[in-house]
Amino acid sequence: MLRVRCLRGGSRGAEAAHYIGSRLRGVFTGWVQRTFQSTQAAAASQNTCAADDKATSPVPKDCLVCSYNEWDPLEEVIVGRAENACVPPFSVEVKANTYEKYWGFYQKFGGQSFPKDHLKKAIAEIEEMCNILKGEGVTVKRPDPIDWSVKYKTPDFESTGMYAAMPRDILLVVGNEIIEAPMAWRARFFEYRAYRRLIKDYFNSGAKWTTAPKPTMADELYDQNYPIHSVEDRHKLAAQGKFVTTEFEPCFDAADFIRAGRDIFVQRSQVTNYMGIEWMRRHLAPDYRVHIISFKDPNPMHIDATFNIIGPGLVLSNPDRPCHQIELFKKAGWTVIQPPVPLIPDDHPLWMSSKWLSMNVLMLDEKRVMVDANETSIQKMFEKLGISTIKVNIRHANSLGGGFHCWTCDIRRRGTLQSYFD
Repeated sequence: MLRVRCLRGGSRGAEAAHYIGSRLRGVFTGWVQRTFQSTQAAAASQNTCAADDKATSPVPKDCLVCSYNEWDPLEEVIVGRAENACVPPFSVEVKANTYEKYWGFYQKFGGQSFPKDHLKKAIAEIEEMCNILKGEGVTVKRPDPIDWSVKYKTPDFESTGMYAAMPRDILLVVGNEIIEAPMAWRARFFEYRAYRRLIKDYFNSGAKWTTAPKPTMADELYDQNYPIHSVEDRHKLAAQGKFVTTEFEPCFDAADFIRAGRDIFVQRSQVTNYMGIEWMRRHLAPDYRVHIISFKDPNPMHIDATFNIIGPGLVLSNPDRPCHQIELFKKAGWTVIQPPVPLIPDDHPLWMSSKWLSMNVLMLDEKRVMVDANETSIQKMFEKLGISTIKVNIRHANSLGGGFHCWTCDIRRRGTLQSYFD
């Protein structure tokens, strides 16, 4: 039986334990044996061909994909695209993840392009970011441009798309495996299509390629009456462990997971449910340990602007969203740093995120970090830690919902699998 390690506390911990303890078990042994025997018989009746030999060849030692943590020397990265980015339709899951002052924006522009002038500036910022990464010796790959305004329909819902701006949301690299997240927003159902060309190339180089179970995103996945009217409502619901996503089927965004070698930390959020976490736990066991942690956060969605691991035993912890299990990290010898208050102006549009994208940084290695050129306070913090800052302006790209960590997915870091949390 799978041993489950859970770091959550309070009522949300009880909910996790109750859910995991009551998960269904099915017995498929006979079916598996019959299928395996049928497969063997079919294989024996056919001549071996060159294609079969190629398919069973060992994984090349020079596989392009290898990343175990957030700080080993970065060698290859995917950087997202702002081109053709569209405002998602104002559905219940989008409402639960956005601030009420922007609800009118979503109601008016859902399914249409983000403001063209703003988008143009964001595109220019990301292009400059790519150039700087290349100048630092990093290989940069980009997803394919897609028309996200096209409406699509499944048996359970219809929607338009959003963007391929945040590869961290949809792709998680664990060792030499690329895991495609199932996602939780209907507007992001087909987002994986922008990355398939790249993933096929990585697969052909020897990488593992896993696609998590794709949710139907039927109405049952969402609490259709999720009672959000104010920030106070959000705090109350989060404290009770109530989220807009239900346990109808597994769902998760990759950005709710953050890696530290053999230990991977995750939060239950508006887009990641316990079924999704349990799928990842079983999939990665026994080589990796998945720990659930929680925060005093009125709107949990993506962990890396709340808890960003930047080195071996070194973590940035958001002072506005304290971690309920932080003492466990301190007892394990980790250094916990509270980043300074962000400097981004109040009138700057942040349609899909908070100001704390200032701590959403990208480590190029243990001694180099990519940070917002405007956030001088956090630059000084890094310099005191002996970490050189690579300054890039990303203000307009921030408005689309992400900082440097969100806008990237590291494909290859030079390092080995180690344990940093025992």
